[in-house]
Amino acid sequence: MKFNQSNIKKAKKYLNKNYCIGVPTETVYGLAANAYVDSAVKKIFNLKMRPKNNPLIVHYHDIDSLKKDCLINDNFIKLYNKFSPGPITYVLKLKNNSKISKYVTNNQKSLAVRFPKHALFKNLIKQLNYPLAAPSANIATKVSAVKVGDVKEEFGNKIKYILDGGTCAIGIESTIINLIGKPTILRLGGLDISKIQKTLGFKLDTVINPNKKIVPGQSRLHYSPGIPLRMNVSKPKNHEAFLIIKKRKTKLKNYFYLTNKNSLDEAAKNLYSCLRKVKNKGYKSIAVEKISNRGLGKAINDRLQKASRY
Repeated sequence: MKFNQSNIKKAKKYLNKNYCIGVPTETVYGLAANAYVDSAVKKIFNLKMRPKNNPLIVHYHDIDSLKKDCLINDNFIKLYNKFSPGPITYVLKLKNNSKISKYVTNNQKSLAVRFPKHALFKNLIKQLNYPLAAPSANIATKVSAVKVGDVKEEFGNKIKYILDGGTCAIGIESTIINLIGKPTILRLGGLDISKIQKTLGFKLDTVINPNKKIVPGQSRLHYSPGIPLRMNVSKPKNHEAFLIIKKRKTKLKNYFYLTNKNSLDEAAKNLYSCLRKVKNKGYKSIAVEKISNRGLGKAINDRLQKASRY
């Protein structure tokens, strides 16, 4: 990707003044601010209307920049070498002398960290002397943003700047793994957990506890388009939007395709845009065809299940 250094310079200027800005990642757009400054982090929570007890993910350029804030271990090194930068977030022990804002961690002794792959965002972080707290750029519980227009739709002129990095390549949030003690998956996401298990050499438990806020994405209601959603539907009701993964011959207007190729990767990339499109077209409810619960299909179903608790 060619860099527009004047845009990166502009983004850096706003971040240095402790504003929140929109940033592109390979997963979804983020709402970013200096993770070391309390007032900057508070702005993230206020803009997103996010509960203060829901910790944030912090983004670093590389492992060297992380070492001042977190303790690293062998499992982290294995996964970092294989999958970072990329759509995986690690929960690690926070160092006692770390400058990370207590608002980022909800006063906990752990930190969720990620190394984004998006070339533009990576270039920006490399030029900063602090890491960026950057949860998804959307109002809490709502559909995540995968392009600049989505971020504008969520926040209007409430944020100073959005760094335009095009449409997100993956389209759903990162997979989160807790590496404190026995490794466990805390959120399904853009990296298939079978690949993580293969690298570590053992099976991982998935522990998603909405009452224990260690990381984002564990709330009961999340990723919601703001209208009722039904899963595993073979035939929709007349008034419903129907999200489908397998191509049909019909040209009915209420049919919305997540993929043209029956590809789970493509379905994940298109999921949030499709949910947003349906809502904006004025549909009052959504039906979703059964989606295979394998690979990224597991993460898609996780998002739909949380969205269905509207």
